[in-house]
Amino acid sequence: MHITTGAQALAELFDVDVLSLLASCICLLTAFLLGTLIGLERQWRQRTAGLRTNVLVAVGAAAFVDLGLRTAGADGGVRVISYVVSGIGFLGAGVIMKEGTHVRGLNTAATLWASAAVGSFAGARKPAEAVLVTIFVLAGNTLLRPLVDFVNRRPITAGETEALYRIHVICSDDHVTDARDLLFEELDIHHYPIREIETLTDGDAQVELAAVLLPTTADPAELDAITSHIARHQAIISATWTVSTTS
Repeated sequence: MHITTGAQALAELFDVDVLSLLASCICLLTAFLLGTLIGLERQWRQRTAGLRTNVLVAVGAAAFVDLGLRTAGADGGVRVISYVVSGIGFLGAGVIMKEGTHVRGLNTAATLWASAAVGSFAGARKPAEAVLVTIFVLAGNTLLRPLVDFVNRRPITAGETEALYRIHVICSDDHVTDARDLLFEELDIHHYPIREIETLTDGDAQVELAAVLLPTTADPAELDAITSHIARHQAIISATWTVSTTS
């Protein structure tokens, strides 16, 4: 009897509600397990944010939403969810990296955002919805991969996509100014507006420049003729052109 009274006093001192504690435990466990499923797929593919990161994002979101519900009811839970949605963006930005003209980590950042959604559902006492979101996240990261690979292997055609063209030239380091002037002059003659001229490599003896054209359509035969004409200039070592999709 004395032990029971002591336990009750301790529970009252720390404001412990056994049923609420059990509900929180189930919410966090749900977030942990579902975050593990999402993170395991990311870890298997050696992505920047792997197993532990996705689990912590899901569990953290669940804990904050659960805390909001327990302290301020439904309104508190909604406010916390809105903060989770915006706050996870800062974490996602940390895994996005720009390497030259390529951006990496967007899919990983989106997966972290989805893990936060899974955790928010779990913390809001909606485990079925949390499981459903997890299934769709895993499907997006696995089942859509063959479709993405198929689309990426298709050749880029100007009629089907807005293309970004670059005219590349390699010249000696003492002819950079001449090469820039030549690019502007040649492309202006053929009415191709230049967005910028990038310096891709700058070695001791040679420099590679790339004139980035404004997103447009272009005639490959005409670009071949332009690069061929540029390559014949004594200041130019070689000239080529490339095409890629716009971001």
